[in-house]
Order: sequence, then C-alpha cells, then structure tokens
Amino acid sequence: MKETIAMLLAGGQGSRLYALTQTVAKPAVPYGGKYRIIDFPLSNCINSGIDTVGVLTQYRPLELNTYLGDGRPWDLDRISGGLHVLPPYQSANGSDWYVGTANAIYQNIEFIEQYSPSYVLILSGDHIYKMNYAKLIASLKEKDADCVISVIDVPLEEASRFGIMTIDDSNRIIEFAEKPENPNSTLASMGIYVFRWELLKRYLEIDAANVNSSNDFGKDIIPAMLMNDEKMYAYEFEGYWKDVGTIDSLWEANMDLINPNVPFDLWSDAWKVYCRNPGNPPQYIGRNAVVENSISTAGSYIDGLVDFSVICEGVIIEEGAVVNDSIIMPHVVIQKGAVVQYSIIAENSVICSGARVGERPENTKNLDEWGIAVVASNVIIPAGAVIKPKAMIYDGMEVN
Repeated sequence: MKETIAMLLAGGQGSRLYALTQTVAKPAVPYGGKYRIIDFPLSNCINSGIDTVGVLTQYRPLELNTYLGDGRPWDLDRISGGLHVLPPYQSANGSDWYVGTANAIYQNIEFIEQYSPSYVLILSGDHIYKMNYAKLIASLKEKDADCVISVIDVPLEEASRFGIMTIDDSNRIIEFAEKPENPNSTLASMGIYVFRWELLKRYLEIDAANVNSSNDFGKDIIPAMLMNDEKMYAYEFEGYWKDVGTIDSLWEANMDLINPNVPFDLWSDAWKVYCRNPGNPPQYIGRNAVVENSISTAGSYIDGLVDFSVICEGVIIEEGAVVNDSIIMPHVVIQKGAVVQYSIIAENSVICSGARVGERPENTKNLDEWGIAVVASNVIIPAGAVIKPKAMIYDGMEVN
C-alpha cells in the first residue's frame, strides 16, 4: 500500500514543437544541455518522497521508453513501487488509444488500485520546474479537501491559454474556466492535481460512461466536481515554472538558464535534478567570464577570468575573480575580486573576496623563492589575505 502515487501524463504528440517531435515524444525532447523535459517531474517525485510513478506513454514512445529504462537514474528502480511505463493496451473489451487526460488515468485504474493509495497525484510531462509535491499533498490534508490544484499567477494577456481559477479568501476554488476568452482571474492551472483517490475514481468511471465527454481533466472532471460542490482548493506556487509546449517557450526556457535575472538554476544540490546522464549539471559560463586555454568540468559555474587552468566539478568562480595557471579541485568557491595564480586549491575550500593566492614567476624577484602555492581541503582563505608562492596551507592553520 502506498499513501500517494503519481501518474505522469507523457503521451502527448507535442504538435506545436513541430520538427522537434517528429520522431520523439515531447517529454523526451532535450533541455539544458544534458536533460530531457521528463527529468523534472520525475526528479520532483523522488525529491518529494514519492517512489511510485506511472508514466503514461503513447505518441512515439520508443526513445522515451529507452530513456526511462527501469527508473534507476531517478532512484525509482524499486521492488515495491518504482517507475512503470504504461502504454495503451488491449483488454477483453478491445484496445483504445488514450483519448484524453482523464481517459488515460481511467484506463489505468487497475494499476492504481494495486497500491490502494489514499491520494493520486496527476502530473504533466512537458513542464520545467522544481516543486515539492509533499507540500501540495499536505495542503490537501490540512484543508480536508477532495482535490488541490497547483496554480501560478500569469499575465492577463496570457491567461486565455490556461485553465483559469477564481478562488475565495480561503483559496477554495469557486469557478474554473478552461482557456476562457475573457478571463476573470490570472490564476492559471499548472496541470498538477492531487485527488483523494476514491472520489477521483468515481468521477473517472462516470466520465467514461458519458459518450459526450471529451474525457479531459480541465474540460470535464474539474467542472463536474465543482458543479457537485466538492471541496477543491488552489495551491499557489511561487517558483519558476515554464510550459515548454511551443518552440518559443522551449527556447525561452533554455535561455532562462543563462539569464542571471531568472531565479532558476540547475547547480543547487538542495533540489537535485536527476537524469540518465549521471553526474553534475552542465558547466555555466557567465556573461562576465573569459575562459581561455582551460578545461572546465560539468557542474562548474564561471563568471570570472580563467586562463591556462583546470577547473573541476562544482567549482564556483565569481564575477571579478581571476584564475591563472592553476588547478581548482571540486567544489571550491573563489569569490569576487580574488586572484589565484600558479596554485592548487583542494576540495571544498573558499578563497574569499580580495584574497591573493600564489603569483606569476615573472613577478617574483628571486625565482628560488617561487613555487606552486597549495591550499588544502576545507580551508577558508580570508578576505584580503595574501598567500605567497610556494606556500603550503593546511586546514587549521592561521591565515592572514
């Protein structure tokens, strides 16, 4: 038995991505240098403590299925639960493609039932964002709700592209309109829902029996629940979220990664994005950076000047910092205005603003006094400190 399982809708054709989805499903489209779009909801699930995910595939599934494999990159290769790819299949009553989002879940009721969940989380496979679904589920429990829908505030001129909600002072949903021409609100559905399973199952069965239904959550299930006065609430999400269903939005989402004014990055370990290409996120070269004759590894963040150096994974070189002829080992931070020359800086050390470590040999009066400066692991070189050539700085030494 699982308290919550997630159902990830990943079968869309992605027709507005045109040539990009000619041979692959939209969730398998590459993003950010080393990821696929589907990595984000899958990573959100495991980071949120949800270890059972059904991925509903349909259009051009081969590459997506190969990419997902057994779910191991997302820690979803579980004996109980884990990742399950759920394509349409033939039953005793025949076989059907998934007609709409609600129909896709309806066709997989047996899969859901085997886990006897209290809650079912419905996700889309075409959004870029980091979100703690545990908070969404906690909101449903706190309000004793039947359904909670994650919403984000959008500009009024864009509101007609989304399902739009009107809420009262308690965040209870009092009106829902799917892509209205004249929206009454700017609270847009993110396509992320959590339901009490027994209630949702009943609505799915009623919807499946309705020959006039389009079998869609936004067009049919949500309006039906509202009409019956079920307890439905909005959960307001304030982080970065991008629907990458068009060429323009996919381009913008990639460009956002290299825009210092956009509060979204792939370099924080606090909420890691997992993918089939293991290791760190791509390296980042900032707008102030100059990198020449150097090796920089995935996961590094460079916004300073680097020349004839080897930069390891997870290194941060801030704007205005200078690194020449040096080896910078993993997870070192070199702050603004620091200068590192002819040095080896070991793991997890910090060179604070204005500090100087090492020196070029041509600037040394006596070459016998010159040599490589070395800073050991986990050392903090204070702001303004000067570490001379040939110095050997160990953890615990007093530095000034």
